[in-house]
This record gives sequence, C-alpha cells and structure tokens, in this order.
Amino acid sequence: MELKDTIELMQSEDYKERFKAEYYQVKIRLEKLYEMLVRYDAGTLGFTPDCSIQLLKDQLSIMRDYLYALQVRAEIEGIEL
Repeated sequence: MELKDTIELMQSEDYKERFKAEYYQVKIRLEKLYEMLVRYDAGTLGFTPDCSIQLLKDQLSIMRDYLYALQVRAEIEGIEL
C-alpha cells in the first residue's frame, strides 16, 4: 500500500475508515523512515539528511509509539486493520 491508496479512506464519512487511513499513513511513513535509517547506518543512503540522525531516530520512536496507540485503540473499538 502507498499513501495515495489511502485517499478514498480519508474522504469517507465513516470515522472507522478515516481511522484506517490514518493508521496506514503512519505505518507507511514509519516504514520508509526506518528503511532510510537502516541505509544510513549501512552507509548506502546516497544523501546526507539535513537534520541530525538522532532527531530522525527520535521521530521514529515517537511514530512507533503512535502506531502502537492506534493499534490498541483499533482493538478496543473493533476496527479491523
């Protein structure tokens, strides 16, 4: 799934569909950031980020926590991801 695949869900009148879109968007972005940091640590990234790697790692950690919160909420509210 790509970000563009979440557009229809984001425009839904159903909050559960919008919730799914939010979850998928965070997951997609988290995975891309994670892959970028792996390539950076492996020396194969191909560019130098403008901000510090520590800031990007902090962002990744916060995104993981947020994704976890969304997963717990989905479980509580009966939203199938």
